Amino acid sequence: MFLLRRLHKWFGLVLGIQLLLWAISGAVMAMIDHHKVTGGHVLAEVKPSPAPTQVLSLAQVSQAIGAPVSQIELRPLQDQWVFAATTAEGIKLVDPLSAAPVVIDAERAKALATAAFNGSAAITSVTRVEKPTLETRDFALPAWRVEFADKERSTFILNAATGELAGAKTNTWRLWDVFWMIHIMDYTDRQSFNHPLIIIIATGCLWLALSGFIMLFQAFRRQDFAYLHDGVEWLQERRRR
Repeated sequence: MFLLRRLHKWFGLVLGIQLLLWAISGAVMAMIDHHKVTGGHVLAEVKPSPAPTQVLSLAQVSQAIGAPVSQIELRPLQDQWVFAATTAEGIKLVDPLSAAPVVIDAERAKALATAAFNGSAAITSVTRVEKPTLETRDFALPAWRVEFADKERSTFILNAATGELAGAKTNTWRLWDVFWMIHIMDYTDRQSFNHPLIIIIATGCLWLALSGFIMLFQAFRRQDFAYLHDGVEWLQERRRR
């Protein structure tokens, strides 16, 4: 029992720090407005123009692209409509009236981000992202990263193939993401909560709880439960009356 108490004390000191970090990070994430974490407060409502009624057929689009098209979808893109044609090489955008290719370049990405932004701040940078970063780790790549000069450093991530807005990142999300990193103990990619470190720490916390219960029960004496016995006898006496 002496060894168990000694181990419990030192394990409690080390694991207690992580338990405190879990409690603090969880509380902070719960208190931060989720709407701001997702970037909803910096997004504007974009109303598409009326869809065209006369469009090209699937065969015409496939001929213009020069590759078989397995699926085609008419969708809005800022102030125009485009065909999103699914081919073996991925999705290609074409004009539904002329079949001219629609390319999502830096200028188009700036225009799309500006239309989706509900503020008036200027754009500070437009970057094409080819490899995952902390901000783009959950999105399909390549993508365009468009950052604005507002107080939230609002950053829009747009799919480089389709121009769709994949997500918005702000300083609120960046703060939340730091506490998310602390909470799941993934200090590199900030994605996995099944890695060896958290499994070891969680197992250690389980052992800490079990050893604490063992020592707690060992600490009790028969006289500690005397009041329960007296209470039962008192109830039995009242019933007999």
